[in-house]
Amino acid sequence: MFAVVKTGGKQYKVAQGDIIQVEKLDAESGKKVDLAEVLMLCEDGKVTVGAPFVAGAKVSAEVVEQARTAKLIVFKKRRRQNYRRKNHHRQAFTVLKITAIKAK
Repeated sequence: MFAVVKTGGKQYKVAQGDIIQVEKLDAESGKKVDLAEVLMLCEDGKVTVGAPFVAGAKVSAEVVEQARTAKLIVFKKRRRQNYRRKNHHRQAFTVLKITAIKAK
């Protein structure tokens, strides 16, 4: 059984026991999170596609950790103009472990 869920503007194909990295969610480590925006559900070869979401379906997950990615250097330069700007960026993310997929 697997499902396609939407969170943080992205879509993820998940099954029970999977560990995924999603955009930052406001939850502490060890807390339970329900993802209600289920776009597609497949169990025993039977596929249910939502319009836009599958009614009554949800995916339960546990927050493993809150973390940030490695530093990404942002460098801008315009040649022959003596223009150089150096910045950096670290994106926050949440690691989830999928505990259950529930249909209606």
